[in-house]
Amino acid sequence: MKFLVVWQVELSRVSTEMMKSVLTMPDYAKPLEEQGKVIGRYHIVGSHGGAWIYDVDSNDELEMLLARSPVYNFSHFKVYPLADMTALPLQSRETA
Repeated sequence: MKFLVVWQVELSRVSTEMMKSVLTMPDYAKPLEEQGKVIGRYHIVGSHGGAWIYDVDSNDELEMLLARSPVYNFSHFKVYPLADMTALPLQSRETA
């Protein structure tokens, strides 16, 4: 199951602790990328956050990974389930 997770830091919670958490995100991501759980990480230009693509086995696994994120307590998350469009059968033009 693939999910696009867009996270944005709450600027009202800016603190030294929050900044340290943000700086540890690459360390958090590395093992997840090696395991194939995170297959893409992007910074959203002009934003204080990012967009990550997770490839997980269940909703529960995604929830666990998000809860372990260093920025979990400082951010808002939007989660979008993704569907692989290449796996859909093509409809014939004659039957359309």
